[in-house]
Formats: sequence, structure tokens, C-alpha cells
Amino acid sequence: MGFDNTVTVVGNVTRDPELRFTPNGAAVTNFGLAWNRKGQNDEEVVSFFDITCWRSLAENVAESITKGARVIVYGRLDQRSWENQEGERRSKVEIVADDVAPSLKWATAEVTRNEFRGGGAESSAPSGGAATAAPAADYPDEEPF
Repeated sequence: MGFDNTVTVVGNVTRDPELRFTPNGAAVTNFGLAWNRKGQNDEEVVSFFDITCWRSLAENVAESITKGARVIVYGRLDQRSWENQEGERRSKVEIVADDVAPSLKWATAEVTRNEFRGGGAESSAPSGGAATAAPAADYPDEEPF
């Protein structure tokens, strides 16, 4: 059964993104996000989310985002289960990000375009591998998009 479980969350980064690599060489970055809202009687309610980014997004997030930054995360919900050291089953729901962007509501950002790293979001090839950037077209009067 197919359904759409996409979410968009705007919040503050609670811990610096941590970049790691899988045994196959795929980049993965994890960070925390907090979202504040007003609850009953105007008390502040805070929700915390674990965010996971893969491949080139993981590398870009690790280079660009820091604790305290306000970001917009677009992704999907994913539930993981595991057994802890005491043999108890644990599970959690996290957001697997398709895109992460700085919020410009109270800040400015400078965007630096990276060279094509190959593969795209759906590729299993590690970024920075053997893929090469496509040659630039010769349009001297236009900026590349």
C-alpha cells in the first residue's frame, strides 16, 4: 500500500550535525531539531526530532548547519527498531530528510553552489567518487542555473 508520509518541520538545530560514513562509503549525517509551540494556557511546548540526511545532502548539511541555526527540514517519517544491551526492544520515529535549508525569517544566508558530485539523491554510489562534473556549456552572457 502506497501513501505519502512527507513532513515539513521548521525549528532550531539542537546539536551540531555529525557526519559519518557507512561501510559502503555513503555519507550520513544526524542532528537534532526542536520545534516550539504554544500549548494550553499559553505554556510553551517543545517537540524534539532526530533528523537523518544521506549522501551529498549529508555532506552539505555537515558543512553548513550548526547548533542554534533555524532550519526548514522536508522529508519523510521513518521508524527504526533495535535491541538494547539489556535485550529490550526499542524503537523511534525519525525524519529522513530530502532537503534541509536555512530559515531566512530572522537571518540571511550566502549560498555557494557545489560541483556536481554524481549520483543524486537516489543513487547508492558514495558522493565524491569516480563521477565527474558535466562540462559547462559555453554561454558567456548567461549565468549558469
